[in-house]
Amino acid sequence: MDIAFFIRGVIIGFSIAAPVGPIGVLCMRRTLVGGRAAGLLSGLGAATADAVYGSIAGFGLTFISNFLVSQQGWLRLTGGAFLCYLGVKTILARPAEQAATTNEHGLLAAYASTFFLTLTNPMTILSFAGIFAGLGLTRTGGNYASAGSLVSGVFLGSGLWWFLLSGGVGLFRSRFDAHRLRWVNRISGIIIAGFGVAALLSLR
Repeated sequence: MDIAFFIRGVIIGFSIAAPVGPIGVLCMRRTLVGGRAAGLLSGLGAATADAVYGSIAGFGLTFISNFLVSQQGWLRLTGGAFLCYLGVKTILARPAEQAATTNEHGLLAAYASTFFLTLTNPMTILSFAGIFAGLGLTRTGGNYASAGSLVSGVFLGSGLWWFLLSGGVGLFRSRFDAHRLRWVNRISGIIIAGFGVAALLSLR
């Protein structure tokens, strides 16, 4: 393993995951409602998608990145519509119903939903491509070991952020009763739906 590329990947993965967006809001809300496992699995779904896009950029798979960019309209439409759906569902959810998110099916759904949402964001691949090119990380000279180290670092860095976020938010979970969780659902739902509307409006 190329340690230098791995460390750079960790820094890049952490930096891209850290800005709070719809995935961050989902992670925090699911941690408060369903526990740290639900929040962490939500974050790891996004981390996996980051690793996928990191692989495309790191291994120089330009034909895939060019295709994704050319289809960004459909991707934004799909992702925006799904965010609106999640937002409305979250607003209407009752805290007592959220115990289901702690079972195996609920954890898998939490992982899959954030994986899908991150994949449908074309700005993710553009961010990775821009950062990798700017730092000269695309010039691995066909060295798949270096590219693999880079992508592994991206996943670990992104996963580290979601671990810290879900763990930190989980410390306050005991302070939220049903009334407060209801307001968490409403505020989170509005924010998530707002991101979805913004994505749909960007198609104009």
